[in-house]
Amino acid sequence: MNDAHLHLVVNHFPIIGTIFGFGILVVGLLLKNNSVKNTAYVLFIIAAVFGFLSITTGEGAEEMVEDFPGIGKAIIHEHEEVAEKLALVLYALALTSVFGIYTNLKNKTKANVVSYIALGIALIAVYFAQQTGTTGGEIRHTEIRNDSAVSPIGNKDAFIEKEKDKD
Repeated sequence: MNDAHLHLVVNHFPIIGTIFGFGILVVGLLLKNNSVKNTAYVLFIIAAVFGFLSITTGEGAEEMVEDFPGIGKAIIHEHEEVAEKLALVLYALALTSVFGIYTNLKNKTKANVVSYIALGIALIAVYFAQQTGTTGGEIRHTEIRNDSAVSPIGNKDAFIEKEKDKD
């Protein structure tokens, strides 16, 4: 298994885990149920661990694909920048989640405040997760790029002409 494969294996959970965790935390707040909130916190912590793994495998994946036709370094750099922001937000969310679990288990009066702080950080994380997923998908899926009027699969000659016009 190479770095690109490892990256593909681990990079989805920070995105999906954060989105699910956000939804579960909202439900936990609405139900005022600490067990449900703790479930969201655990998902956030796991998402941060997988975020770290995604960042560490991303560099190797970049080296393998950056010179592939239709990819280039610029689009990978954009993905890398957004992914690094997501990772930082996930680390903050994981620390908040550890504190949230602690305050819930100890029945601290600030537990509800921590939950709302986690919810705010999670909302930011969901935004960066969406951006990271989109920019990552655009690396190999040219059909979802904003600047892709013609897919290389759909009409090869038109795509080649479009690429020539960029130079």
